[in-house]
Amino acid sequence: MQIKPRQHLLDIWQAVSRHSFESGEWDWGEEGGLSSVADAERLLCLMYPATEIPAFRLDDPDTLQHDVQTALKDVGGPTEIPVKLVRILAEFMDTYTAEDEGPSFAGGHYFDACDPGEELTEEQRRLGVVDSFSMSITLCLATLGFLKVYRGRTRRAEVHALIEKLRAATETRLTAAMVSLLRSFTVNVFDPDDPQGRTLCDILGQGQISRRVVVERFQQRFKALRATVNERLVLGVDIADRLTDQNQLFECGWAWTLVKDSPPVETREPIGRQPAGVAWPVPYLYFTVVALDGIQDLSSERTLTLGLLTPEQQRLAEALRLRWEITQQYWSGIARFGDVWPLEDIRWRTTGQSMESAYFSLSAASILVHDLVRRRATDEDLTRTVAVMERLAEHSRISSRMTEEDTAIVLHAPGVRLALQGSGDTGPPMQWTVADFPAQLLKRSIQLCALSRNVSSHDRLLRLTERVFAHVWERRIRYGKGAGLWDDVQAVYPSAPAMERPPSWSFTERVVECMVAGHWLYNQAPLRSSELVRSASSLLSEATHLFGGEFLEPASAQDSSRSRALKSVEAGLARAREVLDQQPGTAMALVLGALAELDSLARGRRAASRGE
Repeated sequence: MQIKPRQHLLDIWQAVSRHSFESGEWDWGEEGGLSSVADAERLLCLMYPATEIPAFRLDDPDTLQHDVQTALKDVGGPTEIPVKLVRILAEFMDTYTAEDEGPSFAGGHYFDACDPGEELTEEQRRLGVVDSFSMSITLCLATLGFLKVYRGRTRRAEVHALIEKLRAATETRLTAAMVSLLRSFTVNVFDPDDPQGRTLCDILGQGQISRRVVVERFQQRFKALRATVNERLVLGVDIADRLTDQNQLFECGWAWTLVKDSPPVETREPIGRQPAGVAWPVPYLYFTVVALDGIQDLSSERTLTLGLLTPEQQRLAEALRLRWEITQQYWSGIARFGDVWPLEDIRWRTTGQSMESAYFSLSAASILVHDLVRRRATDEDLTRTVAVMERLAEHSRISSRMTEEDTAIVLHAPGVRLALQGSGDTGPPMQWTVADFPAQLLKRSIQLCALSRNVSSHDRLLRLTERVFAHVWERRIRYGKGAGLWDDVQAVYPSAPAMERPPSWSFTERVVECMVAGHWLYNQAPLRSSELVRSASSLLSEATHLFGGEFLEPASAQDSSRSRALKSVEAGLARAREVLDQQPGTAMALVLGALAELDSLARGRRAASRGE
């Protein structure tokens, strides 16, 4: 199934507006209680495409396109849509801001107790989570960009007042989210003989080299990175003394929330109280990927062009950017350690949580994709990463058949359950469930496809994305209030456990991200094949020669059809020369058409000379 980003995004927008707008008014619903993550995801289903794709902009009623208006008809007319968005966003900011404590990043009903028989405390449900920190960065940047344009498009005094109030609340939330991400970053140092150290050595050694050799190669591979972490990380937990010991191993990334004993970050912005951290200083692959996605938006071209960050936020963004680069380099090095990549051993084992799953392989691959995009991948790295993506699709039974009692079903329903280390200090131990494997695989495959400049790898990735997308699209809910949203796992896997639950805003928002990535994929120029350029050039040379020869032939004054044919050939050859370097396939098609026309003229002359 081919990805058609514009049409599919319009379908999703229509489903979101039908679900969330009752008689033209936004309905938050009461699906499990408050969760800043779920509510931010729902808003991003609208705001993210409106921010990233010019044709989907909602900040200027005069430029709102007809098909967009049709998709959002449940929201209102062109002038009503931006006003309602301002009010909805303001309500979100008010709901998740405590007057005496500042912005709230509560996980809410996304948190579960590890023991189904226990109930989480309200204090636990109010704990922040990295998903909310990261989503808030994306949502706040989208909101600030939206307000910057819409403020100049409306003259209503009450709307201007609401815009100013929303802008101030959004800037405060953005700063608080950045501070929280800084306090959730951790560098975990451990001995090679510890359980965590033994697991990491096993992952890197692949059973082929000894632990001692692994440690030596680790020291050599990450010597420069270790020095960077030790010398340049100013904000966060102090681990300098242990990190200087070259015999120690380390991991870096993001814990699930604020790290225990992490010091407050000094900031001049009024973000309220900085709560004490509770998470163990152990990075999670899943939360690390989530954090990297959000931080990337801070340095996007749009953020820089519109000047969305204050000087204080720019300082925090630089600190986050350093952690972003360090984390990418670390995990990219781990994933590609040695001749046999640990990433190629599907079902990655996490060291800190002692878990094994294909989801963690996808998480490690996601960080590698980030790094490949940053430094422009070599053909070898790209080809091997494509093979990993294809194997993950097969392992998760997206591109292969799900067998009876297949353990791969866990990736889809109920999902991978992550025990949140340190949560037991505030009540029953908690867990976080992730069930968006197909959407994440689709997103990373599209990003790789956009990166690839190798025709063979590009073609393999296109086939993979179309197959994964067909799977994802089949999982839409078909009936009821959530029709057109996600996630109906039983539509693809009838044997999956039946689960009565509302639409998954997490899965739906990930699909929206995939469509935006698909838009930018197809917005690129097609791949240029050097072989095709040579073939098209040869054909163009032949056609140009034959075209010139046509003017040596006598022509009747009444031969208007020949004149029209030659003008058509001339226009086709001119266009072929224009697009030859960028679209050699198109150039070849134009030249072949011109050659066919020229041959038709030649055959007509031969027939006339024989008196046929």
